[in-house]
Amino acid sequence: MTDLKSCLANVIQGKSLTQTEAQEIMTQIMSGQVTHAQLAALITGLKIKGETVDEITGFALAMREKATPVMTNQRFLVDTCGTGGDGSSTFNISTATALVVAGAGLPVAKHGNRSVSSKCGSADVLEELGVNLAIDAVEAAKCVDEIGIGFLFAPLFHPAMKHAAAPRKELGFRSIFNLLGPLTNPLGAKYQVVGVYDANLTEVMAKVLHKLGIAKAFVVSGIDGLDEVSITVPTKITRLEQGQFSTFFFEPDLVNMKTCKIDALKGDTPKENAKIILEILGGEKGPRRDIVLINSAFSLMSCGKATDIVGGMEIAAEAIDSGKALKKLDLLIKFSRKEVA
Repeated sequence: MTDLKSCLANVIQGKSLTQTEAQEIMTQIMSGQVTHAQLAALITGLKIKGETVDEITGFALAMREKATPVMTNQRFLVDTCGTGGDGSSTFNISTATALVVAGAGLPVAKHGNRSVSSKCGSADVLEELGVNLAIDAVEAAKCVDEIGIGFLFAPLFHPAMKHAAAPRKELGFRSIFNLLGPLTNPLGAKYQVVGVYDANLTEVMAKVLHKLGIAKAFVVSGIDGLDEVSITVPTKITRLEQGQFSTFFFEPDLVNMKTCKIDALKGDTPKENAKIILEILGGEKGPRRDIVLINSAFSLMSCGKATDIVGGMEIAAEAIDSGKALKKLDLLIKFSRKEVA
């Protein structure tokens, strides 16, 4: 077994953990064998040093091993989970995107949690919309298979993460744990758009996704720190496809889309964000719809449903304007409440 104290000493000196060491330490954390003081020291040391591909991969593998297993029949399964923690206070863009992508015909396993750093997380807004979060693994898989979208409430599928909750909250800064949500979808989605809060992390996260067996992904970060494809500033994007990596910058004018100020995308409470999502799904035009169309396009491209951004935006727009995206939300609500068979 990896000796935690010696690893802590190495990390404090700026040395990196191997993937095996990271995986074994994370297993100890989730087994309750690591004290809050030790965990705080580890989180801080890794943060100052900078988390490596092997360290993030090791943590993610351990977390996956401890997760409640979920099986689905879907081959082309998409997740739109980002890291959060960008401090932008936007509405729940990736949640709205998940509903639009599902409306376009792609099965979506949306992995998410309640708010940590913002006023409203994906779980908060979906609960406000009427979705029952408390469904088990069997029901979650059935929901994806039958409805075409399911929400996986992280605490129910990663119960061992409770051991890290208190130190994370007390420290209050972004850490390796913020990166794990998009890497630990219990349904094992192989196609992803992952938003990260730091543009320096796009290549790192793409390499981690490759090591974890993801088929194709876009790791995105607005240069202002937005963990989405942005329409306020250029977005740095690293693409993973067939084990190859490429990085480029996306700007809204490349698809003849107007830029906007970040204030036009602001959200607030779960009630306000739920209202915004319903307005978007109801066909309201403007920057909030635009950013959902852009992010949906990248999700559609991740598994070949669209071949380019403009084509993906057209498919996403049709999913909204036809009412299919709103219908997916209605079906998700009813299924989670056991109102449909």
